[in-house]
Amino acid sequence: MRRYLRRGGITVRIARIGVDSSDRLGRHRWVVERTISWLLAFRRLAIRYDRSAATITAVATLAITVICARRLP
Repeated sequence: MRRYLRRGGITVRIARIGVDSSDRLGRHRWVVERTISWLLAFRRLAIRYDRSAATITAVATLAITVICARRLP
């Protein structure tokens, strides 16, 4: 898996016991968790009333657009 990720230009962010500190990894994890919580604030995405991929994609796109619009000055 690591070789596959390296070929794609993605660096692995896994803390190893005694080698890496997990403190450094927390910064990146927080960004992901915050973004997911913003998306799940939209009830339709959190509960998933609709099962079709097209509807879920459209609602996710709309949610991301609203989130970005709120973040603009």
